[in-house]
Amino acid sequence: MSGNRRKAFLVSAALVGGALLMTACQDTDKAADTGASQGSPSASGAAATPSGSSAAGGGKGTGAAGGDSSAAGKGSGATGGTEDGAGSGADTGNGKREPVGQSCGANDISWNARSETQAGGYILISAKAKPGITCVLPAALPTVAFGSDGTEAGPAEQAVGEQITLSGNTIAYAGVNPKSADGDGGKELDSIIVAVGDEDPEPVSLKVGTITVDKPVVTNWHTSAPDAVPFG
Repeated sequence: MSGNRRKAFLVSAALVGGALLMTACQDTDKAADTGASQGSPSASGAAATPSGSSAAGGGKGTGAAGGDSSAAGKGSGATGGTEDGAGSGADTGNGKREPVGQSCGANDISWNARSETQAGGYILISAKAKPGITCVLPAALPTVAFGSDGTEAGPAEQAVGEQITLSGNTIAYAGVNPKSADGDGGKELDSIIVAVGDEDPEPVSLKVGTITVDKPVVTNWHTSAPDAVPFG
């Protein structure tokens, strides 16, 4: 082979090798681009996963908040229940509440007074609640006064009685001895003033006929007339 032909062959070989090398480089670059392009969905998927977790976490947080709101609602109900019980009556200690009756005033009562001959003579006072009224006579002496000077009857019994609830046909009785002192002294009167305690704003006057008053005494309230006789 001549020198010119050999040179031409070497040049051609070099050109072919260069072309093959360039083709290989382009293929490598395409593969790299393709890999990067295929990797993008993975990256997006990876990014989507934390986002989904965050959303799930947000959902759980909402659920917890809902639970707290429900608990708060229960608390309000319990409180409302507690308020309703405190406004209705006295606590019996077993979770129930019983209504508390109002104290009687003289104007809540239908009164009657009559003279009796037992035990040397006395005045029997009876008290009955007016229609539609329920009230409580306290465990204390009725207030009974005589005359313009307001002479007040003292206790005819050693101990204070029990309170009495007046309602319907229930009647309470108290006995008044207008003259517990010996002798002929005293003042002549024909009526008595009766009240439920010293603070009663509306005492009533009851006609009893002519009586002699000297150191008067009165019993406690009783639900039986015979128990209201002021002996001694």
